[in-house]
Amino acid sequence: MSTHRNTDPSHERLRQLGHDLRVPVVGEELGPTLRAGGFDDALPRVVEVFEREHEGRHQRRVDRLRRASQLPPGKTFGTFKHERLPRPLWGKLRELATGGFIERGANVLAFGLPGVGKSHAIAALGHALVERGIGVLWTPAFQLVQQLLAAKRDLRLPQMLKRLDVYDALILDDIGYIQQSPEEAEVLFTLMAERYERRSLIVTSNLVFSEWDRIFRSPMTTMAAIDRLVHHAVILEFGGITTFRGEAAKARGQSTAAGEAETSTGDTKRLARRGLRRVGAPLPEADALPTETEDEG
Repeated sequence: MSTHRNTDPSHERLRQLGHDLRVPVVGEELGPTLRAGGFDDALPRVVEVFEREHEGRHQRRVDRLRRASQLPPGKTFGTFKHERLPRPLWGKLRELATGGFIERGANVLAFGLPGVGKSHAIAALGHALVERGIGVLWTPAFQLVQQLLAAKRDLRLPQMLKRLDVYDALILDDIGYIQQSPEEAEVLFTLMAERYERRSLIVTSNLVFSEWDRIFRSPMTTMAAIDRLVHHAVILEFGGITTFRGEAAKARGQSTAAGEAETSTGDTKRLARRGLRRVGAPLPEADALPTETEDEG
């Protein structure tokens, strides 16, 4: 005589899918109902249908999150030359890609010279988080600071901070690239304080902490900002890595040092020009992020 328990794998999976799809009663009752009617053989097929619906909703959510993220297209782990990284650093990046730190509201701080690949690595991390259904916004730090400053002057800063709050992870690329005015430093600190221990910040910078007084000017504000970032944070150091630019220069038969100096200066100018064109780029509207109801459609 065979017995069927609620611990049967198919039943347990159906119950979990029902919970994830927000139809918990269906997930809980459908398996026993099929068994009671003598339709045990239909259960695997039912689970398969639920799996397809679950996968479809997840993919629709990922597509919407990717459009809203403003992440650089193509900057994924698949296109990243991770062989150049120390193995522990690459391992930590892959661990972060599971998204566990998001649940804790922890931060990620990536430091290194221009050209070592930290922005690509962090953009790839952003893409990996989006694939897991996590809301991410990528933005050059100075661009966001200008938008925060404009919002403050228009008395809309609380509303803008609320809009940013819908993102589980906010990626600030190249913080400290442009020296901040006192007003700019103030709104940047306000953002950090607002997200402290609630929402994750992911930051890239060419400046080590000892140089952050160039960002916040005030030693007390600098210390307070660093404290909020580091309190719950993973720090990624890209030091000691040969730059992509240096390798390119070497391949052209130039000295590595001369090549890095030349390309670094040129890249800085290109970044400035590209960044100035993006200063006015608007943030996605809050309703650009998918709701669970939209994912069901």
